Amino acid sequence: MSDFPDNVATETSSPQSQQGGSSFQLASISMDLGLIKSIPGILMLAEIGLGLLQWALIASASSIIPAYGWVMFVAVTLWLLTIILFFMLFFGAYHKLSSVPWPMLVMVYNAVATVLYLTAFLANAASVAPYSSTYFYGHMAAAAFFGIVVTLLYGASTFFSYLAWKGDGGNAASNSGPA
Repeated sequence: MSDFPDNVATETSSPQSQQGGSSFQLASISMDLGLIKSIPGILMLAEIGLGLLQWALIASASSIIPAYGWVMFVAVTLWLLTIILFFMLFFGAYHKLSSVPWPMLVMVYNAVATVLYLTAFLANAASVAPYSSTYFYGHMAAAAFFGIVVTLLYGASTFFSYLAWKGDGGNAASNSGPA
């Protein structure tokens, strides 16, 4: 134990010396404020807001029809996924995952969301009639209305995503941000 101080090297290295002279920084968070001013960003915010309104209307009613299980599943799942996607785009997380073809991924997501929301809207609209003599008729009818509006919003997002994808050939590296 007496030779312990003699055998230990106490030299430390700085992050600059380990990385060839470049400074080491923690990941910085940057917000893309241009996203919320762009048409795709506005569409995503509308999808989030109206999607929340739709599933809240359905959840507030006592459901006697099994089709509303599908409507709730689609509405809540796509609402959560759209929130996650929005924050990934807003905070620039797609820059960290440059191997992902973001324009194509966003386009496929929006196309799938459009089809799923269309099926949920049809199930919702077809199931409103049994509520005609109840207090929840207005809830279900309004939910069907917001269901078709959100379906159209996802359809518009698909169109703009397609334009963004075709605009640069689907190359994620050359895109400043997915639509």
